[in-house]
Amino acid sequence: MMETIAEILVAFLILLGGAFALIGSWGLFRLPSLMTRLHGPTKATTLGVGGILLASVVYFPVFGGRFSAHELLITIFLFIAAPITANMVAKAHLHRQTHDIDPNPADDIQEGLPEKDRWATFWKGDA
Repeated sequence: MMETIAEILVAFLILLGGAFALIGSWGLFRLPSLMTRLHGPTKATTLGVGGILLASVVYFPVFGGRFSAHELLITIFLFIAAPITANMVAKAHLHRQTHDIDPNPADDIQEGLPEKDRWATFWKGDA
């Protein structure tokens, strides 16, 4: 009985994780600009990989007889690292936009960028 419940839970987590990973990858491919593409890998795909890792956390103690914290540590690292990486990529993109290196009309931010001294990414006096 316990193994049947574990099998159903593992199957559900794998399907959920696969669906999130597929949606995130599709968003990365289809969305028009860098700023909108950040949502695919940082949100949906992170949840997808997290779901598959949680399925592994459930599977191995029930069917392998041993608990391993590796999957849990990978999940924690992933949930911490993905938003930080997205934040750094977004800041770099905004810096490029202000210097007209990488204009992209799909971003809708060419007009109306705030003053440089009002951004959290710039210190007063930066070029």
